[in-house]
Parts: sequence; structure tokens; C-alpha cells
Amino acid sequence: MSNPTMRVRYSPLAQQYADPEPIFAELRELVRSGDFTLGKPVGEFEEMFAAMLGVKHAIGVGSGTDACKIPLKALGIRPGDEVITCANTFWATVGAINEVGAKPVFVDCDDSFCLNVDQLEASITPRTKALMPVHLTGDVADMPRIMQIAAKHALPVVEDACQSLLGELDGRKAGTFGAAAAFSMHPLKIINVWGDAGVIVTDDDEMARMSRLLRNHGLKNRDEMEILGYNTRLDSTMAVVGKYIVRQTRDIVEQRARNAAYYDAAFKDVRGARIPPRNARTKHVYLLYILFAERRNELVKYCIEQGIEAKVHYPIPLYQQKALAHLGYKTGAFPVTDRHAEECITFPVDQHLSREEMDCVVETVRNFYAGKARP
Repeated sequence: MSNPTMRVRYSPLAQQYADPEPIFAELRELVRSGDFTLGKPVGEFEEMFAAMLGVKHAIGVGSGTDACKIPLKALGIRPGDEVITCANTFWATVGAINEVGAKPVFVDCDDSFCLNVDQLEASITPRTKALMPVHLTGDVADMPRIMQIAAKHALPVVEDACQSLLGELDGRKAGTFGAAAAFSMHPLKIINVWGDAGVIVTDDDEMARMSRLLRNHGLKNRDEMEILGYNTRLDSTMAVVGKYIVRQTRDIVEQRARNAAYYDAAFKDVRGARIPPRNARTKHVYLLYILFAERRNELVKYCIEQGIEAKVHYPIPLYQQKALAHLGYKTGAFPVTDRHAEECITFPVDQHLSREEMDCVVETVRNFYAGKARP
């Protein structure tokens, strides 16, 4: 029986950084050095990140959005081009496509929250210039099939892996299939750096060279601008925080997976709640733990009243947002995405949750569907 007065928060940041002194110690050294712009900590963090994923290059940038945008720009994506992505993704994916002037073209998802590959090829047109699959919630899209389709149509692939750091499919890590991949270090991501930041990874030397140019005004060196670029460098201060967290990343994702397995076992016999399908080929890192829930909005309200900080990802599908009305998609165009917007509820699953807190979440959901009001 869980504690009826317990509150279960969503964000673990206060616990993750409860003792920031090791970070402050290195930041003090950085302040003394004045090495704030593309300084030594940036290169050190990039090397650690690349080694963790087993890739040749990691390039730190200002946000996960820019980590999606810069590879598209490096590939020569331009106004009038189309980039295919998922109808249920977060805003940043289409924001990045828009920033290079291209048009996002949507494909529906399946219940893994990743792109439905069966529908992908039908969306390819002569204007399609790239594919951007999204590894949503911490799962991994069916990249072998996506890469086969991409090869058939001679299309480059940029992975939006912002939500799936260390996720794997058939033993291969998310972000290591395409020409490049984007990771986010936003405060709600697995590696978070006290603000917005991102990382591009690639095994392609030219993609890495172009990405490094594009993140820093297109500068070849201090005095020579080779191309027109952006100002989206990873700050040295954030790289210091990244170095601190990257050492913990494997332990973090393993604990999140254990917590998700505990939830799965507890929820499997709760009538009214349904666990998404779990792919035995996938190592899911559970950035988000999502259930399909009957009477979802009522359940969210009840959980919040009982002190459980539940979320919804995402209540209004991206393709229905006012900002994208010009794309001309009609309500109902992507039925699985629409169903998810009505049925999904997200619960805390982070590495700092206690078993008692998870039991409180489970009991709250059980009580809701059993018609019991907890005092």
C-alpha cells in the first residue's frame, strides 16, 4: 500500500544535481582560464560522447533543434525540397526542416510511437530530398527497413534521436544508421546541461567538417569564412556539465529501463490501461513512460489531484497545429497519431524514483479504474 499523502514529481533535476559541487569545481577552473567559446571542455565532451556511441564524430551545438537543422543544411536541403518525418513528433523536428526552407511531409506512426515504415514509400515524391525518422519516447524506429527504402530512392537519412540516447535496435545504437543524427541535452533529456544544447553525431568526415563550419558562422579559422553559417556553438560551461553527466548515462538508462519494466508488470492487469507493444529487438531507454488509457483526460485530472504529476505527450497533434495549417493536412489524416493524442498519458520513470513512488503511481491508476476515491 502506497503512502496516501505522497506526491510524485515529474522532473528529477533537483535530485540529479543535489550535489553540484563537482561541477562547480570544474567551472571555477574554466572561469580562471576564460576558455568560454569552443573551449577545451567542448572538445573533451565531444570525445566522450562519440566514444559512448561508438561514432567518429560528435559536434556540440546550441540545441537539439540545431542538431537536426545543421545536417540538413550540410546535405544541401533547400527551399522547395521535401523532408519526410513523423506526424506525431515534437515541434523541433519540423522547426528544423522549416529553418532550412524545406517542407515537412508527414507519415503516421504506429503504437511504438515511431514512424510506420509501411506507409513511408508512398510519401516519397520527386521533391523528397531527405528522410528524418524520429526515435520517439526512447524507442527506436525500424532503421534497417528505413535505410533500405532510402537506398532504393537515393535519399539521405538524418535521425532525430533526441529522445533515444543509447537506445538500440538489434544491438546497434540509435543515431548510428543515417548520414548524421541529432541528440538533445535539454533539461528533460537523459543528458541535460543546465540549458538548451545539442549534439550531432556522424561517421562521415565531410558531414562533420560542414557541421563544425555551420555551427560557428562558417569560419574556417578566426579570420576566414568559408561558408555562411550560424552561431550555435555548445558553450564551454554546458560542456562541463555534460562531462559530469555523460559518465553516468549508461547507469541512468539502465535504471529507467528497470523502472519501466516494474511499471509494465504492475499495469498489465489493470483494466482501462494498455501498455504499448515492446519490441524484443529494441533496447528502449524510456525517456517517456507512456500508457494508453481509457478516459485519459479524467485520469490525468485524477492523478494530479492525488499528487501524481502526470503529463500528456502531445494533446494536440503536430499536424493540426495552427503554425502548420499551410501544409493543408485535414483532421483525421493520421489516425494513429490522433488516437495517441486522445489516449496517451505519461508517468515519471526517471532514475531517481523510489519504489514507493512508483507504487503510488500504480495504486492511483488502479483506484481510478476501480472507481475508488483515495482520501
